[in-house]
Amino acid sequence: MRLGTSSPLEHSTPKEWAMKHNALGLGTINFPLTFENDDALIDEYVKEAKKNNLVIAEVGVWRNTLDLDKEARKKAIKYAVGQLELADRIGSRCCVNIIGARGSRWDGAYKDNFSKETWELGVKTIQEIIDEVNPKNTYFTIESMPWMFPTGPDEYQQLLESVDRDRFAVHMDIFNWITTPRRYFYNEEFICECFEKLGKYIKSCHLKDVKMEDDYTLSFRETSAGNGGINIKRLIETGLSFNENMPFIIEHLNTEEEYLNSVKYIKAIMTL
Repeated sequence: MRLGTSSPLEHSTPKEWAMKHNALGLGTINFPLTFENDDALIDEYVKEAKKNNLVIAEVGVWRNTLDLDKEARKKAIKYAVGQLELADRIGSRCCVNIIGARGSRWDGAYKDNFSKETWELGVKTIQEIIDEVNPKNTYFTIESMPWMFPTGPDEYQQLLESVDRDRFAVHMDIFNWITTPRRYFYNEEFICECFEKLGKYIKSCHLKDVKMEDDYTLSFRETSAGNGGINIKRLIETGLSFNENMPFIIEHLNTEEEYLNSVKYIKAIMTL
């Protein structure tokens, strides 16, 4: 298993950054720079990652390439192209974004997120980004999300077919797809379904947990691994059955201490 965190961990140099991850027994990282950074500094981070046996799992985009504002949309697409070029240059396993939202919040939930027009625009935009870069060493991926395309493994299969590009693949966040009581209570079966349908395309996975609140109004809350209802060990084991070096990135914690505690928890359950 290649375990990592979305936190760059506090550091002052690329060498300290890489050695700090290595000392924690981590085997993968999210790249902490963007294409807008100095080339020499980028190269230094890549060199230190290789020296410390750290696989670069993800280069993030995190921009709304479906923005309703045309100029903002163009700017987001240009940024996505730059990040995909960076990912290809440094040999990241993937460059990842969300498909996009049709409202003021870049990752927000809106009715128009699910329209036929949004699907078609999303497909066209992904194709445009991939075709502009023509990557050889990485893949462009869309993170699975709860309130925008794709909302499940079947829909992601349809997206793969619609985009129809060899360098389009899957970024898996099972937790973002836990949106119904059935998926929550039968999460082990849902994990198996997702990997059976998408496993050979998955380039990187996120790690966290989900807790269904004990209220009459249905509510799911994202939480740290071990504080929810998802079988984390089953998820990791299933991912490793498709790729023994599958990256699993712990994300959405608030402090470095929380990340370190989560690393310890994951390592502990995987040795049981």
